[in-house]
Amino acid sequence: MDKTNATVVSNFIFLGFTHYPQIEVIIFVLCLLMYLITLLGNIILILVSVLDSHLHTPMYFFLSNLSCLDIWYTSSALTPMLANFISGKNTISFSGCAAQMYSSLAMGSTECVLLSVMAYDRYVAICNPLRYPIIMNKKICVQIAAGSWVTGSFTALVETVSVLQLSLCGRSVINHFTCEILAILKLVCVDTSKVQLIMLVISVLLLPMPMLFICISYAFILSSILRISSLDGRSKAFSTCAAHLSVVVLFYGTALSMYLKLSTIDSQEVDKFIALVYAGLTPMLNPIIYSLRNREVKVAVKKLLVGTLFVLFQSLVANDIYKY
Repeated sequence: MDKTNATVVSNFIFLGFTHYPQIEVIIFVLCLLMYLITLLGNIILILVSVLDSHLHTPMYFFLSNLSCLDIWYTSSALTPMLANFISGKNTISFSGCAAQMYSSLAMGSTECVLLSVMAYDRYVAICNPLRYPIIMNKKICVQIAAGSWVTGSFTALVETVSVLQLSLCGRSVINHFTCEILAILKLVCVDTSKVQLIMLVISVLLLPMPMLFICISYAFILSSILRISSLDGRSKAFSTCAAHLSVVVLFYGTALSMYLKLSTIDSQEVDKFIALVYAGLTPMLNPIIYSLRNREVKVAVKKLLVGTLFVLFQSLVANDIYKY
């Protein structure tokens, strides 16, 4: 690591949304609501996937991984911003900034790979249903999920180390609400062409390539769905795939607008609002989309809620009897 960074820049200052004092409180409230809904929705999705035996399938295994990613990513991006707003101290240490940048990049990169894996899972389930239990067995699913996490973690490590070893020449004011890699790059006072090339290669591998794979998978899926004679079976297949496609469009749309935009376009203010969608809105909507579009999840959630209420009722009755 560059000594300049370690000695001169020990802390960073976030500008956040201070340029918009009229709506800063509104942004805080919206971010807090998005964070709480994200936590609640994804935790419920993880619980029903684990507790309901009907959901012990590859699709819900990968969906649980996606929920874990969303919780971690949103927590790393929004929690420090919310804490800073309450405390009034818009600062973060150098090591804290490095950890935040790495976490955000790792979770985002892992999600890129995981969404393409989920598309492959749907392809096998719909286009090769008889071989599906063999191809997507438990061991293979665990290996694929682990591979997604390792890929995302490794590429994030490469990007984080590449950026933070550059000299900042004492610049410490970040025009953002989080340690976003593009915002940190704007503080660098040396040539960044090598780092930008590394980032471009990784972005191409993790954004357009998985998107192309997803599009090809769904082309085959659509062809197979149209050949299904049962109206009920066709409707169920469309419903499951529509939920996944909605998540893919939302995630990749914001990610592409952030990391593969033209170099002539330079608007950090726009980037901050895109990052809010990317870090807050998308993880919040993922469990909602899968719940609304999937009858199995809705049934499992109802069973979980009814079971929880029944246990609470029993405990209350038992307490009343004991007091009596």
